[in-house]
Amino acid sequence: MNEGSDERDDEPEDAEGGTLAPSPELEQALREATEAVAGRGGAHAREPKADPTEALIQAYKAEAEKLGRELEATQAEAAANKERFVRVSADLDNLRRRQIKERQEALQFGHENLVKDLLNTVDNLERAIEHAKGSEAKDLDALLQGVELAQRELVTVLGKHGVAVIEAEGVPFDPNVHEAVAQIEEASVPPGNVARVYQKGYRLRDRLLRPARVVVATGAGAKPDETEPMN
Repeated sequence: MNEGSDERDDEPEDAEGGTLAPSPELEQALREATEAVAGRGGAHAREPKADPTEALIQAYKAEAEKLGRELEATQAEAAANKERFVRVSADLDNLRRRQIKERQEALQFGHENLVKDLLNTVDNLERAIEHAKGSEAKDLDALLQGVELAQRELVTVLGKHGVAVIEAEGVPFDPNVHEAVAQIEEASVPPGNVARVYQKGYRLRDRLLRPARVVVATGAGAKPDETEPMN
């Protein structure tokens, strides 16, 4: 193939195998298409692209704010639960102490009513002993000994349960443990002291069961009505 034929191959051919001469209209269309493509590429190049890192940061911030609100709510609930726990613990501790105190009082004073009932028995035994001592009948000696023995045993039992006789005769009158039933002029007893014991008083440990009923001595020259029983 010669050079002349090579140059002809580069030229456009028509439908009949000939070449097409360059057309001004074709060149203008090519230029416009090229400029349009270049324009679109430039416009796309000028548009800002979305930054994925910024979007991820915003998502993390929103999640952190949500977790912060949940943490504050949880802390408030924990504080309220702690306050309730402290109150309940204090109530339980007070209840435990009260139960311990009531149990101790029940052990120490639970038989208080029984002891009160037994005091009348002690009184009757003591009256029987006094009556037997004043009798001249010899056959009462054995009865007297038996009654005295029973009275001593009963007093011993009461003592084991914390019952004690209140000291009264000859001591100063004490309204906390003595009940004055009368006044009498008694030279051998200082005024204001107990001259006689009408009925013994008893206490259960530190608790008064009943006061001692006593006659109180007065000074010399007391009026007659002062020796009458007191209300």
